[in-house]
Amino acid sequence: MRLVTYRATVVDAARLGVVCGEEIVDVQNLAASRGEVLPASMLELIDLGPSGLRSLARLLAACEGQWPAGAAIPAVNVQLLAPIPRPRKNIFGIGLNYVEHVAESSRALDTAKDLPKQPVIFSKPPTTVVGPGEPIQHNAKLTQQLDWEVELAAIIGRRASRVSVESALHYVFGYSVMIDVSARDCRRAGQWIYSKGQDSYGPFGPCIVTADEIPDPQRLDLWLTVNGVTKQKSNTRHMLFKVNELIADISAGMTLEPGDIIATGTPEGVGAGRNPQEWLKPGDVVVAHVEKIGEIRHPVVAV
Repeated sequence: MRLVTYRATVVDAARLGVVCGEEIVDVQNLAASRGEVLPASMLELIDLGPSGLRSLARLLAACEGQWPAGAAIPAVNVQLLAPIPRPRKNIFGIGLNYVEHVAESSRALDTAKDLPKQPVIFSKPPTTVVGPGEPIQHNAKLTQQLDWEVELAAIIGRRASRVSVESALHYVFGYSVMIDVSARDCRRAGQWIYSKGQDSYGPFGPCIVTADEIPDPQRLDLWLTVNGVTKQKSNTRHMLFKVNELIADISAGMTLEPGDIIATGTPEGVGAGRNPQEWLKPGDVVVAHVEKIGEIRHPVVAV
């Protein structure tokens, strides 16, 4: 399933929907039409665990595209929001997780040239998250080195504490696209959270594709363009630490909970690593795409 959070009008509350062809089927309204109850938000659905997805799948199959009145709306008529508009906790970011990105970072950002022996973990506050089409803020008082990073995001579906590498993917609810926007000149004594944690630095969407539709997250092409020019193009098979290894490593010391988000790292091609270096500026348009999930498009605006 392709799950979205959407608004039908600018004044409506956020709603949970399923992409079905050219329509968005409202989860709560679909359930109500059959005398059942399902939630109106992504986090509430994730909290239900596998039983929530099974119930939703059953209702979708029962209608077979003949949606009850009020249950579906043309996709072109809705505004997509970030799938989880306000995460409960900081996003887990993973640094230096592709071989060539390690090399370019060591040249341009003074990071270690050796491959990391353990995942490099940082975090991005919930306030970084913006949905499809929303602007990436360029605050010239804070940064002149605004950079891009396309990433596969993994969303946790159930409580994970000290899980094994072999079982880790069973804890994934689904996958999405994230841009880890970074102000390279805002690193402080080697700490990354201010560089990566400013408002709008976590574009996220356009949907969450449930894990059953992506059984192997290590076979996905991903790419990013700026103003239509390809800057990053790679495949998740090149990750140093695979999604299951990241989940096992984080959960060894920090409990992962339903709705937690792991941004799994970026491949080579970031602006800092280019010669000469390139930085985002107001007026630019950034598009990030992950195979089987979709793309998000964001303008860069001065604030």
